[in-house]
Amino acid sequence: MAIFKQRPKKKAKPDQLTPWEKFQQQADENQRAEQKRHFKWSGKRIRIGDKLPKLKTQRRRLATRRAGLLIGLFLLGIVGASYFISPLSHIAQVKVTGTEKLTAAQVQSATQIKTGKSVWAVIGQDKTTSRLARQANPQVGQVKTTLSNWNHVTLKVSEIRLAGYLVTGGNYQRVLENGLIMKQSASQPGGGYPIYASFKSGQRLQTMIAQYAKLPAAVKHNISEIKFDPNKANPERVHLYMNDGNEVYATISTFASKMQYYTGIAAKMKTNGIINLEVGAYSYSFKKSSK
Repeated sequence: MAIFKQRPKKKAKPDQLTPWEKFQQQADENQRAEQKRHFKWSGKRIRIGDKLPKLKTQRRRLATRRAGLLIGLFLLGIVGASYFISPLSHIAQVKVTGTEKLTAAQVQSATQIKTGKSVWAVIGQDKTTSRLARQANPQVGQVKTTLSNWNHVTLKVSEIRLAGYLVTGGNYQRVLENGLIMKQSASQPGGGYPIYASFKSGQRLQTMIAQYAKLPAAVKHNISEIKFDPNKANPERVHLYMNDGNEVYATISTFASKMQYYTGIAAKMKTNGIINLEVGAYSYSFKKSSK
């Protein structure tokens, strides 16, 4: 039996196509053109099969990165939790620096920073620590904490120095260089600091202390007593008794600027006497003043 092959249909001429066939033919041509544009790269055609291995590799890399990030965060959480429950998170040593008169025990008592306390309750809390320390001990100024060796804490203290003792009746009250008068009183003053006598005005005393705080340490330690001793000519006059045997008359408002000449004037004096710094700066011996 003879088999007859079907002849391929001849492509119809454009003028022989129906409107619907023309539309279908144009759509097919647009689709083929779009596929050509998508499968070209660097002037070469790329098959979809060639792209699949690269996509799989990129997905594997992305998955590996995500897994690594999650594992890293998990391990970091474990390390952090282990640190917080370990002895390393508690203070093992406290070191105090920057003090002159305050002891390390006084500073630790005022700041409440001691061994065994959590490190994270201390580090980064300098403002709170300084405020609480000043309330407990007014001589403690600013406190700065630093951490080393995981749990060793160093306290750097800005100490408010003692300016002397104020005579109140038969007792003496400590006065700080910031003008604060301590409530506690003592029957005897401590050595190395001046005594403030006859100061009835709080403002006069505050100004005097502020002037005293500006003096060099050598001059401060040479002053034994500062007595408020005004007269008609000078309502701000003070009378100083020095540890080297000299006496000084000065004015409160210019006290710090004038006392800088004291050491040079005293060195030129042959005998002890009086140095007047009220107007200008000059000296004379006690013998001359008694005549």
